[in-house]
Amino acid sequence: VMRRNPFGMDICCRKGSRSPLQELYNPTQVSLSNTAILHQIRRDQVTDTCRANSVSSRKRRVLTPNDLKHLVVDEDHEMIYCYVPKVACTNWKRVMMVLTGRGKYSDPMKIPANEAHVSSNLKTLNQYSIPEINHRLKNYMKFLFVREPFERLVSAYRNKFTQKYNTSFHKRYGTKIVRRQRKNATQEALRKGDDVKFEEFVAYLIDPHTQREEPFNEHWQTVYSLCHPCHIHYDLIGKYETLEEDSNYILQLAGVGNYLKFPTYAKSTRTTDEMTTEFFQNISSEHQTQLYEVYKLDFLMFNYSVPSYLKLE
Repeated sequence: VMRRNPFGMDICCRKGSRSPLQELYNPTQVSLSNTAILHQIRRDQVTDTCRANSVSSRKRRVLTPNDLKHLVVDEDHEMIYCYVPKVACTNWKRVMMVLTGRGKYSDPMKIPANEAHVSSNLKTLNQYSIPEINHRLKNYMKFLFVREPFERLVSAYRNKFTQKYNTSFHKRYGTKIVRRQRKNATQEALRKGDDVKFEEFVAYLIDPHTQREEPFNEHWQTVYSLCHPCHIHYDLIGKYETLEEDSNYILQLAGVGNYLKFPTYAKSTRTTDEMTTEFFQNISSEHQTQLYEVYKLDFLMFNYSVPSYLKLE
């Protein structure tokens, strides 16, 4: 028997009530219908971009289970969330743990960040059989959150390469970047890889060798490649810029908005547009152009304009 918590029975047994998908496309509340129009515009933008760039997706490949490992499934509320690192994904994973925990958790912020990233705490779509996957993709409400691509990139760089505690990233990627991008690197830099400059990181990302060698790490992989929006129809596209409203709208659709609010906290370390501008000042226009090409689909698909600080060739 589920322990009584503020969610009571509502969170575990919403059978019989309307699913989030029904509530989204046929809203019963006026407040929900206004927001629905905004999300329709965002969906159309993705569809149009996929169509316009179908040259790249014409070899319409079939998704493999490996492509679905970022899609977190909530059986109880019939929702699927594709998580994108550096776009509030720790908090969204915490919320998903509350939603799927059957009363085990009630406050997302009481869940330690590292616990939110333990893969066994959440079920992903690649763990199901093909018929089960297809059923869920068709009947569950699917959503993801996006962020201005270069702001997300700078955020990933700051987090993974400028923090002393991220030694595993320094060893795994930093040493490789230093070896490949730095002339006359010291033995210490080659061994530790803990002082990667942003210019070197960019050079590594646009290097064709990098692309051939292995897929990008998820922290700087494109949303296009992580969540496959041209193959999977997302019902809701939330934005980092409107994180609170979009998140609480989703929780409302799920029927839990009265009990569960998306956690908010002002982080002074957050990567901003001004900060991103500064980071790009030392990047040559040639490299800026090449980097924009790498992330171009994310810019177009999610309606982010070309940043004013870019000097594109």
